[in-house]
Amino acid sequence: MARTGSPGSITVLGESVADIFIEPDRSGPDGLSLRALPGGGPANTAVALARLGTPTRFLGRFSNDAFGSLFRARLAASGVDLTGGVTAPEHSTLAVADLDAAGQASYTFYADGAADWQWTVPELDTAWVDNPVCLHTGSLALIRQPGGSRIEDHLAQVREHTTVSIDPNVRPLFMPPSAYRDRMPLWCPVADILRLSEEDCAVLAPGASLEEACDTWHDAGIRLVVITMGGRGALASLGGSRVTVPAPPVDVVDTVGAGDSFTAGLLHRLATLGRLGGRLDDLPLEDVADACSFAARVAAATCSVPGANPPWADDPALRFYTARHQPLPEG
Repeated sequence: MARTGSPGSITVLGESVADIFIEPDRSGPDGLSLRALPGGGPANTAVALARLGTPTRFLGRFSNDAFGSLFRARLAASGVDLTGGVTAPEHSTLAVADLDAAGQASYTFYADGAADWQWTVPELDTAWVDNPVCLHTGSLALIRQPGGSRIEDHLAQVREHTTVSIDPNVRPLFMPPSAYRDRMPLWCPVADILRLSEEDCAVLAPGASLEEACDTWHDAGIRLVVITMGGRGALASLGGSRVTVPAPPVDVVDTVGAGDSFTAGLLHRLATLGRLGGRLDDLPLEDVADACSFAARVAAATCSVPGANPPWADDPALRFYTARHQPLPEG
């Protein structure tokens, strides 16, 4: 049995995005009232990891505009280490969010020439200053050029000593689906964990069942595939052995940041169980189920409040779970 305890450090590499929400009650024919909240998939994941108690470093390129200051402040207030972050001359990425009746968000991006996509090789080499048990990346920073290809090369370099986690976070309105499908053969050989949504699967493996998609990605090199299915829970496939975990009941306010929070819960729990840092060869399926169950609770807590506002470790929604999963005593 793995010995649980303080999790090792995790580095998250990717973008911060300003989520712009329209405030209908304050808008009219003379103008729109907008509210800007700090977001972006990788930044949300870093915030959630740090709030859960995982030592977390975020590697991002921050614009020197007002949004860049907002991003830094949110990450720092959540306990994220910003050592290695780059101050960039380009503007921040903006995403205008449209919420449907169920609270599901769709986005229109304003991202051409933004700071997030301009990583250089020297920046990445300088930013990598520690040996975390896991490097998590994905989303827009991994698909957008020129930075995406440089991040891919960076993953191949660090993978010898670090578990690599990827969340494609497919955005068909931002990048054509074919771009994601073309990159998957490059991502699979350098990734140990692939966390994606059911909707992502439909884009990346059209016509395939979830199980068939998992097997395809296992054959390409990924050890652990976890597919979130909204209110139906999550399917985890560990080298072809599978388990489904339910989603806890929750009154959904919106789903903004839910997938990012799930990823954070998954990585936090695997790190606490001492399972990250290598290729996951000795990872048992019961630990995967444990981590996914915890991750589902973290995601549900995020859905219960407006925006990407993940819970802290002492949140009542997590207290019962953590009480049942105390670390093993030393010795």
